[in-house]
Amino acid sequence: MGDDLIYTVKEVSKILKVNINAVYELLNKGLLPYLILGSKKIYRKDLIEFVERHRNKDLSNLDNIQDIKH
Repeated sequence: MGDDLIYTVKEVSKILKVNINAVYELLNKGLLPYLILGSKKIYRKDLIEFVERHRNKDLSNLDNIQDIKH
């Protein structure tokens, strides 16, 4: 992750290694906070907190997030 304060949806998709639609789904479900500044933008701090908060979670179904069973 770079030192940028905010990221575009496209940048977040590259960081998380998912497609853009997956990022929009996270935003629309309220799992990843954002602001609108011309388009949706995500604070670096919020992205880091999202990743940490969802460690060891299966996010393949955002309506049914589960712990990863080891």
